[in-house]
Amino acid sequence: MTGIRHVAVIDIGKTNAKVALVDLASMREATLRRVANAPAADGRYPHHDVERLWTFILGSLAEINREQRIDAISITTHGATAVLVDAAGQLALPVLDYEFDGPDSFAADYDEIRPAFTETGTPRLPVGLNLGAQLFWQQRSFPAEFAKAAAILMYPQYWALRLTGRAANEVTSLGCHTDLWNPWKADFSSLVDKMQWRRLMMPVRPAKDRLGTILPALARQTGLDPQTPVFCGLHDSNASLLPHLLSDKPPFSVVSTGTWVVSMAVGGRQITLDPARDTLVNVNALGDPVPSARFMGGREFSVLTEGRSEDWTEADVATVLARKASLLPSTQQGSGPFPHHTAAWLNADGINTGQRFAAISFYLALTTATCLDLIGADGPAIVEGPFARNRLFVSMLATATARVVIASEAATGTSIGAALLASDHRLAQGKGEKTDPPADPAWANYARSWRAAVDARS
Repeated sequence: MTGIRHVAVIDIGKTNAKVALVDLASMREATLRRVANAPAADGRYPHHDVERLWTFILGSLAEINREQRIDAISITTHGATAVLVDAAGQLALPVLDYEFDGPDSFAADYDEIRPAFTETGTPRLPVGLNLGAQLFWQQRSFPAEFAKAAAILMYPQYWALRLTGRAANEVTSLGCHTDLWNPWKADFSSLVDKMQWRRLMMPVRPAKDRLGTILPALARQTGLDPQTPVFCGLHDSNASLLPHLLSDKPPFSVVSTGTWVVSMAVGGRQITLDPARDTLVNVNALGDPVPSARFMGGREFSVLTEGRSEDWTEADVATVLARKASLLPSTQQGSGPFPHHTAAWLNADGINTGQRFAAISFYLALTTATCLDLIGADGPAIVEGPFARNRLFVSMLATATARVVIASEAATGTSIGAALLASDHRLAQGKGEKTDPPADPAWANYARSWRAAVDARS
C-alpha cells in the first residue's frame, strides 16, 4: 500500500463534520472525531463557518496524530458547494449554504441560460442545489466581490488548498447536479463558457492525485510529519461508491445514507432518467457517468424521530404490517422522487412510539426502493452509512426491491472510500450482513399497499 497505512479523512457532511483515522490494513476506522455542522446565519447570507470547521480539523488532526501517526490525509465533503477565493487564497465571498433560497430570486433568468439535462445529466433543482445557480446569484448580487475571485474551487479541493497551498478541481464534485460539467465529454459545460467562468476553474485532477504535502506551518501546529501527503479528494456519495467499484462485480447499487440518501446504479438496466423526479447523472471517481437518484432521507429521519425513542419490538412491527400504518411522501419537499407530494399518515391513529419508528423506517426504505427503480438498479443493494444499522429499513428495502440488501459494516462508508485514494486500489470485497426479502408475505403486502396509496395521490 505504498507505505501508507493510516489515513486521516476529513469528512465534511451537511449535518456533521468528522475526522476519521482509517486503517487501510483492516479497512476500518480506528479513531473518529465528530462535531455538529450548521450554517452560520450572520453576514450577507447563510454560509458555512469554514473557520470553525478549520479549527476542528486541525485540532482533530493533532489529537489523532498523538495517538497514532498519520501517514496521509484525504478529503470528502457534501456536494452543491463551491468556494470563491481571491489571489491570496482568501474567501472572496462567504461559502453559500445550498439550502438558502436566494438563488431562486433569479430563477427565471438562470433557466434561460442553463444547459439541458441531456448535456449535463443535471435536473433543475430548487434553492442552491444546482451549483451553477449559486454562482449565477452570487455574481449578480455581489459583482464587486465576485470580480475579486481568482478561482472557483469545489468544496473538497478548498480544504486541500488550505492544507497544501495548491489549487485544483475534481470531477465527482463538478459532476454532482451542478450544471457545470458535461459527463459525456468529460469537460466543463456550455454554461461555464457562457458565463466566462472557465478562467476561474482550476485544473481538474483525479481524486487520487497527491496534490502535495501539508504546509510547514500546519505540520508544526499539528505535529504531523512535514512530508505527509494530501490527496485531492472527492464528493461524499462517490466516496461511498468507490470501494465497490474496486471490488464488486456489476450489477449492483450503492445506497449512501447521510443527510441525503443517494442511490447509484452500476451495471443496471438501461433506463431513461426522469429529471422531474430528482434522478441525475453523477460522475464516479474513475470519471465514469453513474445513474443516480436521491432524496433528503437523513434529514427526514431526524425531523420525524427528534426527541422520540428509537426502540421497537417485533410486536410493534407486526402491528404496523397488519394495520398497514404508513407514512406517505414527502416530509422534505422540492427534491426526491416525489418532490411535490405532501406527507400524510395512513391508518396511524393511536400507534405507539415503537410502531411509529417502524413506519418511518419503512417509509424511508420504500422511497429508497423507488429511487433504485428510477435508475434501473439491478443486483444487490449495498447500504452505506447510518441506515445500514437500521434493521427495519434494510428488511423493507429487500422486500421492496425483491433483491438482496447488504448492510455495510463500515461506520462511515465515505471515510473508507476517501481513504482508498491513498492506497494502491487493491481491495478485497467489502464486508456486510446480507438480508434476503422476508418470507412473511405481510412485508410484501405492506410494500404493495404503500405503493398503491402513493399512486392514488399522484
